[in-house]
Amino acid sequence: MIKTLIVDDEPLAGEILETYIAQLPNVELVGRCYNAIEANDFLNSTDVDLILLDIEMPQLNGIDFAKNLTQKAQIIFTTAYPEFALEGFNLNAVDYLLKPIAFDRFLKAINKVSDKLKLPQSQNTEQDINYIFVKADKKLVKLNFSEIIYIEGLKDYVIIKTESTRIITLQTMRSLEQKLPQDIFVRIHRSYIVNFNRIHAISGNDIEVIEKNQVKQLPIGKNYKEIIDKIVELKKL
Repeated sequence: MIKTLIVDDEPLAGEILETYIAQLPNVELVGRCYNAIEANDFLNSTDVDLILLDIEMPQLNGIDFAKNLTQKAQIIFTTAYPEFALEGFNLNAVDYLLKPIAFDRFLKAINKVSDKLKLPQSQNTEQDINYIFVKADKKLVKLNFSEIIYIEGLKDYVIIKTESTRIITLQTMRSLEQKLPQDIFVRIHRSYIVNFNRIHAISGNDIEVIEKNQVKQLPIGKNYKEIIDKIVELKKL
């Protein structure tokens, strides 16, 4: 078992990590601290194999905490700030995960720890995950895959359309596409990803979905049309 400590001052971020850990039989959560000072006290009395460590925290940040760590624990940084990545890896961190953290990315990081500790690796249970967390309005919003109708890209932002709302989050289409299950979502255009189960009809070079009881037409990019045609051919009666 990989005895694991979460150190993160964001309650929701910690809860997400707890949810992921609960799905892995070779990972045991032994503690959760909300800042580096708490973590230091915890580690004075408890040995751990792995620390899931946030960086931006009050009093003492994760980088400085890791520099002064005396216990020989593996470290995975979990942060919303990519600019600390190089410094994190210079501290021999196993991995550097950017929030919001997808389960499959978390699993890869855990398997790196298993490899270092010479333990059996966890099997991919990604098919059991039917939701994603996205950062919007200074919080992490949970979205079930079934709720999402389509996703529209606007430079470094994406708009996620559901039946009841639209959510704007700061990330690229490519990064979001990599976090979505390919058996549900398909890229149809450089600016659009659609939930295949939400497609109402395909007409020429357009895909129709139902948004707020109205038909919404989404263009099929010329570089994606062949992919769409193959998927339709496989699924049609």
